[in-house]
Amino acid sequence: MSRDYIEVRGAEEHNLKDVDVTVPREELTVVTGLSGSGKSSLAFETIYAEGQRRYIESLSAYARNFLGQMDKPQVENVEGLSPAISIDQKNAANNPRSTVGTVTELHDYLRLLYARVGTPHCPECGREVGEQSAQQMVRRLLDAPDGTRAKICAPVVRDQKGAFEDRFDELVSEGYTRVEVDGESYDLTVDRPDLDENYDHTIDVVVDRVKLSDDARSRLTDSVETALEEADGVLKVVFPDPPADLAVGGSTARSTGDLADDEIEDRLVVEFSEDLACNHCGIDISEIETRSFSFNSPHGACPECEGIGSTKEVDEDLVIEDPSKPLKHVFEPWSYNRTYYSRQLENVADHFGVSLDTPFEELDESIQRQFLYGTDQVVHFEWTTKNGTREKTERFEGVINNLERRHVETDSDRARDHIEEYMAVTTCPACEGTRLKAESRAVLVEGGSASETSGTSSEVSSDGTSITEVNRMSIGDALAHFEGMEEHLDARQTKIAEEILKEIRARLGFMCEVGLEYLTLDREASTLSGGESQRIRLATQIGSGLVGVLYVLDEPSIGLHQRDNDRLLNTLAELRDIGNTLIVVEHDTETMRRADNIIDMGPGPGKRGGEVVVNGDFDDVIASDESVTGDYLSGEKAIPVPETRRDRDGEITIRGARQHNLADLDVDIPVGNFTAITGVSGSGKSTLMHDVLYKGLAREMNDNTSVDPGEHDAIEGLDAIETVRLIDQSPIGRTPRSNPATYTNVFDYVRELFAQTDLANQRGYEKGRFSFNVKGGRCEECGGQGTVKIEMNFLSDVYVPCEECGGDRYNDETLDVTYKGKTIADVLQMSVDEAHDFFESHSQLRRRLKLLKDVGLGYMRLGQPSTTLSGGEAQRVKLAEELGKKDSGETLYLLDEPTTGLHPEDERKLIDVLHRLTDEGNTVVVIEHELDLVKNADHIVDLGPEGGENGGEVVAAGTPEAVARTEDSYTGQYLRDLLPDVDLEGPRADRDLAVGEQATGAGDD
Repeated sequence: MSRDYIEVRGAEEHNLKDVDVTVPREELTVVTGLSGSGKSSLAFETIYAEGQRRYIESLSAYARNFLGQMDKPQVENVEGLSPAISIDQKNAANNPRSTVGTVTELHDYLRLLYARVGTPHCPECGREVGEQSAQQMVRRLLDAPDGTRAKICAPVVRDQKGAFEDRFDELVSEGYTRVEVDGESYDLTVDRPDLDENYDHTIDVVVDRVKLSDDARSRLTDSVETALEEADGVLKVVFPDPPADLAVGGSTARSTGDLADDEIEDRLVVEFSEDLACNHCGIDISEIETRSFSFNSPHGACPECEGIGSTKEVDEDLVIEDPSKPLKHVFEPWSYNRTYYSRQLENVADHFGVSLDTPFEELDESIQRQFLYGTDQVVHFEWTTKNGTREKTERFEGVINNLERRHVETDSDRARDHIEEYMAVTTCPACEGTRLKAESRAVLVEGGSASETSGTSSEVSSDGTSITEVNRMSIGDALAHFEGMEEHLDARQTKIAEEILKEIRARLGFMCEVGLEYLTLDREASTLSGGESQRIRLATQIGSGLVGVLYVLDEPSIGLHQRDNDRLLNTLAELRDIGNTLIVVEHDTETMRRADNIIDMGPGPGKRGGEVVVNGDFDDVIASDESVTGDYLSGEKAIPVPETRRDRDGEITIRGARQHNLADLDVDIPVGNFTAITGVSGSGKSTLMHDVLYKGLAREMNDNTSVDPGEHDAIEGLDAIETVRLIDQSPIGRTPRSNPATYTNVFDYVRELFAQTDLANQRGYEKGRFSFNVKGGRCEECGGQGTVKIEMNFLSDVYVPCEECGGDRYNDETLDVTYKGKTIADVLQMSVDEAHDFFESHSQLRRRLKLLKDVGLGYMRLGQPSTTLSGGEAQRVKLAEELGKKDSGETLYLLDEPTTGLHPEDERKLIDVLHRLTDEGNTVVVIEHELDLVKNADHIVDLGPEGGENGGEVVAAGTPEAVARTEDSYTGQYLRDLLPDVDLEGPRADRDLAVGEQATGAGDD
């Protein structure tokens, strides 16, 4: 076989049936087919897994000792394999510190740019800061009260890895005996610190210990000059027991390094620098380094929120839920039945001359504020005990201040949990959500065209742009900002910044190419959809410029509007053209048209799949009689357009939605209808449905105070619905123990059947014996998981089959029990289709299994760990579980891109399910880009016109036909080719018109 192909021989992974297939190298190959036909088994679990295994074999023997238990893919041979990189939809970044900027490495380049060419300004007055002399530092230190003890230190090592034994010898030879290592004091003549060379450490040489006074000026000056010389112009002063009113300027620092412990540190550490200080405000600025702009480092992070950007604070709305209640009962956390609280309230009420029975809302605003946040004047407290009358006079601290103080001071987890019920996550007031400390936010780079400022004065924003302003820009705006920035820099700065700006612009450009220009750089990575995070990784790979690599992608078009799809396909073509091989698992028609080669798996799902139906170009697939994909591509099969649209039974109206980029919208959702929310990526669809509609209803209808709804004025028409259910793509479980059978309660019925068998009755086995979550029947070696987790220090954790039970989850005694010749482990290995036939005599089981089939999951194994399900599969499992509930017919169902991962044949089944839900009197609202589903909706709300700041408006609303006739609607333009009643031509009219006409006919049959 020529090296122009990757040749797979004898692939039998999962349902693959001894598959032989060739994949042309340096071409774009699409692997398609019905859901469960073996696409991922071939692309990811055979070709990519074999590439990964060969990489692992190239590691050291030590590493292979840990990975030796990893199974090889069930394949005879794979030849012509390149180094393989998988770009899937798993959103691995759940860390709140991960942002779009950090995961794309853009923030690293921004940090470098600002550290090298940024100009520091004073965070207080906005003036540009300059150098200061040793004499000025001494003057500031002598501003401290006489007798204040201070250590004059030289920071010779700052957050560096190493044991530093030679450095300690050097210091002793120079006459220095005392050092502070990570905040701990050591005498080098007596005790050398034993440091772990794999961790960061900070070493401060103690030059002098002195009591500050005018008499010590000469000694202090000598010590300061010596410290500055040793530490290259940086001085650190440690005050072991600082006076309360100590103010010497400088930049406050905290101990860093492996041994540092902020919990026990009451001292004050101040840094001075010869380089940077504002003489006007008396503020020293720490040395500007790349880590000064990292919110994951104590050198750059906001000290208040430690770089998270948000803090937990007691929420006034949660403390007072109903202001019409009388004063004594209005504060939810304070029970009037408890003596302490009643005493406090009675005395404060007497102080203001108000009755405890007065409704809180009738009190003056000033009195309301003082009850919540503390009195302006002292209050006379008097109370009676069994020993007589007690009294004291002091300020009342306020209900909210009391809760916040106790939350910090209490050692009781129970008390802390109770207080946290009345707390909400709010933007950090110190850094305003920017995550960085004030000094870092005041470093500016000239040039660009930022529309917002984050400085504390007008002078700050007029001289340039801060890194936090750049982080708040969308990727598209940031690209425009950095274009031509060199024109605003001087010759020296241009020379330094040239290469950095080139990298920044290239990476921003790649992100725009894959349709992500609407994302802001400071957006948390955990809030990205699977498709967005996949496209970010794709952009990163383009930026790497690798050649000769095999890329395996999993439905990159998910979450992308048809308008943006062409840009994504151009990006894939660019990766291919520089000499890479691409294998893309995809259902999108346009991707198939642009592919060099298509591998169509089938002919059916699950056990009926696992074969290559067609391996050729687009025309070969259309010409194949056996290919279901070909039937849809040619127009022989199609998802029909409904003959009529439903009439509405009223509407739910969202008033004044203005969260994120929503432009003060009023939106009607017809009750009893099937509604699709559409629009280009970033236009505000998820914000409208998740943040405003769902969270608003959860707070309004279910009194759920744990959710914080997006900004809006009101949601009207709630009388028309009884409950709201959000069916999103979040996992149905976090561990391998969870699976579709347990989530949908199918497994409860299965365990009951096994407990009723003769052998189970003889042995006294009850239903619990057949649970793999409790002791008794499960394999104790793996705890019923069937797999054992091997923790890897240098790679992600690996799960391998349990050696004791071979992955069956149960012990031998439990596996003796059979039902119709099958053990409980055999049942968990069955697909939904197989189980549906196997349990044909059990009506309740068959009903629940049929629901899983109806949502296109017939191929899924009952015991498939939930951690291996895609977002679309998890969502459809939830949908099946919802369908199994007894329904009142007045439920609002909210779904987010339910067609994710579905072949058109399975999509048809899903659309039937959504129609069935709507026909039963429910209201269904979906966010969707897939046009076959959108054309089936009764009502469309199309947002746009663009993403990010240029979106957030209702472009069109009405039936699909009405939206298709709206010129400004991108969704409408692409719908035209699919709607027989619309005579206008869409962007793909030249190729899809015939298909559209045949589709109508197919729908009428």
